[in-house]
Amino acid sequence: MKGLFKSKPRTQVELVQQTRELLRCLHCNNETRERKREEKMVELSKLILEMRTVLYGNGQMEPSADACAQLTLEFFKEDTFRLLIICLPKLDLGARQDATHVVANLQRQRVQSRLIASEYLEKNLDVMDTLIPGYEDGDIALTYGAISRECIRHQSVARYVLESDHMKKFFRYIQIPNFDIASDVQATFKELLTRHKSTVAGFLSNNYDWFFQEYNSQLLESSNYITRRHAIKLLGDMLLDRSNSAVMVRYVSSLNNMRILMNLLRDTKKTIQLETFHVFKLFVANQNKPVEIINVLITNRTKLLRFLGDFKIDKDNEQFEADKSLIIEEIATLELKERPCTDTNDSENAS
Repeated sequence: MKGLFKSKPRTQVELVQQTRELLRCLHCNNETRERKREEKMVELSKLILEMRTVLYGNGQMEPSADACAQLTLEFFKEDTFRLLIICLPKLDLGARQDATHVVANLQRQRVQSRLIASEYLEKNLDVMDTLIPGYEDGDIALTYGAISRECIRHQSVARYVLESDHMKKFFRYIQIPNFDIASDVQATFKELLTRHKSTVAGFLSNNYDWFFQEYNSQLLESSNYITRRHAIKLLGDMLLDRSNSAVMVRYVSSLNNMRILMNLLRDTKKTIQLETFHVFKLFVANQNKPVEIINVLITNRTKLLRFLGDFKIDKDNEQFEADKSLIIEEIATLELKERPCTDTNDSENAS
């Protein structure tokens, strides 16, 4: 007889609807009774875990494509996504982690070839105005950071963030003292500047002056080793990407930029020296080097050749050795050129 009274399993639509209702209650904070509020929080956590199980399976059974499609379609109705984002700070750590996995999976779910998450986010780009500033709140920073990166998978979202004032704040977020948060910011920053090639190229071209001024002063010249290491590696990734060729030519034509790189070559950390070399070689290999760059390279030729001659890496790397040989040859054969006498101290300052 017991079997007659078993509760009927929830459908995917019911699962999301009940989740949405509890999120609304949590957001409005309309439950005054402490015990009742705790019961609703427990139920909400169970529902989020159940959604995760539908999307990922339970270890014994693979997820059903039909069930995933139904859940996805219902989830992006009635602003459930926004409600979840707003309510995440009120959930416990386990529920947040489950919610992050749910959101990550939903970004990739296609229903009849439609990417439902992308369609939703294109109409609700301002959700990122909640997620990105989350880095200022240590309690929610890592959760919001992980979800931000999932959303940035969609080009329209990445474009929105790149063109917003949030980009200028990243230079501050990267220097947050908490190592885990700063590393997470670095990951999001890199995702924004490398994933969508054409969008990134347009952003860098249109915002070249302020962006690289901040990048150089805040990141490459930072006193923090981790910040410098991430920054020089990302700079190399950006400049060596073919989509950014015009930006690369502009960057390596600047004497000020080269001075910063020459200083980084002298860094005490070998990892930074190596990443710097991959960018510095672009200045030297540039066939249209400005006169002032040629003259500074010649003025510092002896020091540079000595450094490069002694510069080794831990394991054999034919490409590195070939690049180094070309750079050594280029510097050794440079000839001094005349230039307008605007600053007679350039050469001495660069050494």
